[in-house]
Amino acid sequence: MRYKADITAGSLKVAETRIIADLLLRGTDKQGWQTAIIDRNLLQTRTSETARRFARLIRGRLETMESDLWKLVRDGSGEVATHAILAAAVKHSPLLGDFLDLVVREQYRIFKTTLAIRLWDEYLDDCRGRDPHMPLWNESTRKRLRSSVFQILAQAGFLENTRSGKLQTVHIAAQVLQYLEQHQERYTLHCIQVSP
Repeated sequence: MRYKADITAGSLKVAETRIIADLLLRGTDKQGWQTAIIDRNLLQTRTSETARRFARLIRGRLETMESDLWKLVRDGSGEVATHAILAAAVKHSPLLGDFLDLVVREQYRIFKTTLAIRLWDEYLDDCRGRDPHMPLWNESTRKRLRSSVFQILAQAGFLENTRSGKLQTVHIAAQVLQYLEQHQERYTLHCIQVSP
């Protein structure tokens, strides 16, 4: 199955991802994770269940990449960390990657100034043709997915904000492009370089 709804658990979550990247780089063991995420509540969530969900999503994203990228997340500037997390999120979720590649890229190509919300619904309908095993999501899940993806696009700079949907030019940080090129992450590299 290519498309999953796990992206509803959150947007890029830069501050939280820096914390998880640090735990991964330190080689934290299972008990250490429990202590950091639940006992010390390093992600500063209201409930331990939310902390577990965020940690699972973020760790899953980061573990699609090598430790060199984790260092960019933990130690890089805000822009570098954001773009590194975007790369991990794209590799982790083809639902996000393909939306960037197939829909957002096309909007830039035809000189649209905004990203219309209806494009998300059309995109999800088209996804079934690429993945017949894709779950049938109810309306609230489809909206939550759209909300997460549009938030990610705004955090990465592709959208001015989620309300206006105004498209902006994004130059992906050189260190992130370099990492992706060195590790032959062709799909991710292609998906995140959509703006002119």
